[in-house]
Amino acid sequence: MHRKTFTIVALLLIGLLALSACAQPEPIAPSDDGSTSAAADESAVTEDAAAAPDEIVPGGVWTRASLSDASILNPILWSDSASSGVGRFMYPSLLGTDPFTGATVPTDMAESWDVSEDGLVWTFHLRAGVVWSDGEAVDADDFKFTYEAIASENVETPRKSNVEGIESIEVLDPLTVQVTFKEVKCDGLLDLGLRWLPSHLYGDDFSDIMENPLNDAPVVSGGEFIFQNWARDDNLVLVRNEEYWKGAPHMDGLITKVVPDPGARLAQLQGGEVNVIGVQPEQVATVELDPNLNLYNFKDDGYAYIGLNLANPDNPMPGQDEEGNLIEQDPHPILSDLAVRQAIAHSLDYQTIIENVYLNQGYQIASNVLPAVSWAHDPSILPYETDLELAAQILEDAGWVDSDGDGVREKDGLPLALTLSTNAGNTTREDLGVLVQDQLNNLGFDISFEAIEFGSLVEQLLGQSFDMIIIGWTGLGTDPNDDSFWHSKFDTPESGFNFISYQNPEIDGLLEAGLNVIGCAPEDRAPFYQQIQQIIHDDIPYVFVTGTVGNQGYTKDWAGLDPGSWDFYHNVEQWYETNLQP
Repeated sequence: MHRKTFTIVALLLIGLLALSACAQPEPIAPSDDGSTSAAADESAVTEDAAAAPDEIVPGGVWTRASLSDASILNPILWSDSASSGVGRFMYPSLLGTDPFTGATVPTDMAESWDVSEDGLVWTFHLRAGVVWSDGEAVDADDFKFTYEAIASENVETPRKSNVEGIESIEVLDPLTVQVTFKEVKCDGLLDLGLRWLPSHLYGDDFSDIMENPLNDAPVVSGGEFIFQNWARDDNLVLVRNEEYWKGAPHMDGLITKVVPDPGARLAQLQGGEVNVIGVQPEQVATVELDPNLNLYNFKDDGYAYIGLNLANPDNPMPGQDEEGNLIEQDPHPILSDLAVRQAIAHSLDYQTIIENVYLNQGYQIASNVLPAVSWAHDPSILPYETDLELAAQILEDAGWVDSDGDGVREKDGLPLALTLSTNAGNTTREDLGVLVQDQLNNLGFDISFEAIEFGSLVEQLLGQSFDMIIIGWTGLGTDPNDDSFWHSKFDTPESGFNFISYQNPEIDGLLEAGLNVIGCAPEDRAPFYQQIQQIIHDDIPYVFVTGTVGNQGYTKDWAGLDPGSWDFYHNVEQWYETNLQP
């Protein structure tokens, strides 16, 4: 399976299935001026950190509440966030992520890297002196072993897609590793971000990986903490790694406690039984009003939208033929008209939607690259404003008029009638659908709204047999490349994620150029994605409803925290319990 195809399947499962199962989104409230208060929170935390005592008394245990338990503690075998959320404290990785921008930065094992002129050969220079907790060196052999294990027929792993773009891996010396890619593809650098196995504990043929006791009880760590014990479905205990290369953490240990019920998680946070939880929208006010708690809120990596099918739903067609040539689409009889899409974009009351449907747990966005990917996001592109007079005038000018006085506009005998669909059981989307239906019908549309079983919705979605659909993406990650949504080659009925049949040769070219920048420097890639954002904004294949936001509630009896939207725990070794200090 191609790497991108695997990513898209993962997005389908996460972005569609996971969101469909939620009655409410899981994000944060903007402040009174419409922006998030993350910056203020970060400022306050930084001031706390600056006031740290000259000598910190170590001790204390930080307890996290998790809605589910981990499944496995092997970094090339896990596929769930609960497992990776624990394992990230024990296994090093080649590349780091800037906790505030999401950019790939040299903050983990790679201190720096060089790129060949053709952009295919990447030479990584590793940190010296980093050791596993048993004293063995963490070096290039561990990286090579991990990726060769993934590629091995003896290992069944969901990470196979991470190695498909790699031509070869060579260890030039213990602190230098060279990776040759099959083609220049800048988001392929993310494939190199997996966490490493301690190669000295495994056999050379990888046959001992799948059933190894280390999968449930790792005996060494290259991270901040060392595994101690695991009571399934109850708690998992890690203790300080005295050999951690950034310096041993101040805290004695970190416990992940399984608490499935969100109400119980909040009660335990307020009662001091746990130190941090993910806060549900309806819990935000409670946390904000509690003098013993902090609320960290941030713009997340997902958004909700209304997808507009640009092609005839009765005649789905692929975007390209086998040679990669564009196939002219049979246009949607209504939504292929840009004027109709513009009218829809200007007719929705976004503020009411965010306040009443999303419980103020969202923010209006203008296009497809989110503020969380700050290096590629273009803040100068403004979201569509609610302007009913303008929307009506756009329709009038385009020939959509109510000539017979029945309240529904028509053009050339075709009524402005569309079906809007979403998945039943997701109350947020159902409420949104009713509101959108009312707002558009007041403008002269005839919108039929239906909330249907999720499997049927996905069938309509991938089969491209819909008019308008309320859905969302989440887990979009740190790279702005989202070609699977917009490139014509992913307009493939029954399987592709360009299910709105968006076809724009300029976008195809820009998406390809953004991935093929020699060296992949963010500042060199950003202009391509900023152009893409403007074009997507102007073409309106999606009506962007809201960006999602996230909340972390945590106790005030710890200091040194400096949470970032991409990594709450990036400096966990510096945290300390204030009650222990003189």
